[in-house]
Amino acid sequence: MDKRLLVVFIIFLFFIPVLLNLKYNRPLDAKPSEEIACETEITVEGEDKPLPLEEYIIGVVASEMPVAYSLEALKAQAIAARTYALKETAEGTKPIGRDVKSQVYSNEKERKERWGKSFKENEQKIQQAVEETAGSIIIHDEQMITAMFFSTSNGQTETAENFTGNSVPYLQSVDSPDEQTVSEEVERTVNMPLTEWNQKLGTSWKEDDFRALQLVRNETGRVQSVLSGTFETSGREVREKLKLPSTDFNVGFDVTNKIVHITTKGYGHGVGMSQNGAEAYAKKGWTAEQIVKHYYTGTEIKTFEKSKEECLKNP
Repeated sequence: MDKRLLVVFIIFLFFIPVLLNLKYNRPLDAKPSEEIACETEITVEGEDKPLPLEEYIIGVVASEMPVAYSLEALKAQAIAARTYALKETAEGTKPIGRDVKSQVYSNEKERKERWGKSFKENEQKIQQAVEETAGSIIIHDEQMITAMFFSTSNGQTETAENFTGNSVPYLQSVDSPDEQTVSEEVERTVNMPLTEWNQKLGTSWKEDDFRALQLVRNETGRVQSVLSGTFETSGREVREKLKLPSTDFNVGFDVTNKIVHITTKGYGHGVGMSQNGAEAYAKKGWTAEQIVKHYYTGTEIKTFEKSKEECLKNP
């Protein structure tokens, strides 16, 4: 073989792995190549037609986080929402719900109705947050993560293992302080008649059962197990059946009036990014990237783009 051809061939072989690994490794500030990139669309249940990815993210950020929050918090939400959507829909090939079972989405008509005269101002702010993070996604070990997020923590986030039983390296417990400066409803009180408690839990508790009650907490301060006599269940199940704000709860019983008093701290499952925590950090001057990397352990932010070949396979 001619020496010059041999040199060219060796150089080509060297660049093959680099070319194959471009999908998530483009620098965050690099612009998509017009020759490579094409638009990803998201199919939302209840919408007439698929939506361009970034248009969909506007509708999610507007619904999931208060527009009054800092721009960097909104940008962090946009990055998390984009990552969650692409992972959940297999990069736009499957539909996604529009409520809290997935992530909440509202279309432009719904946003106009909700914001009224403030629509233009609010829409511009949300658009800015989305545009400044366009294409940004969260990566761990060269794969998109499941970017879980929730409203309010109890001062630290929950681990995926405590929540689901499965350990996820990027969903670990991290500090999330000062959320009371963002929301006055970090702590809440729920009162219910004993009959309602028993009906929802499928029990027949009396005074003695509350005396024997043990709330076993995990390292994040949330209730992992609920024990009383032969009764045993998880804190998560109690939260879901009683529709409590979080699994960080305490229980008291008013013997005279037969009322169960429950106090809770935080709101949501506690795994991933705390939205109020993101705002608290943004107020301290943290950037969206710093916020995201704090809540999702050991992750990087990369730019997602879909090749023309993938778009042709999945129009």
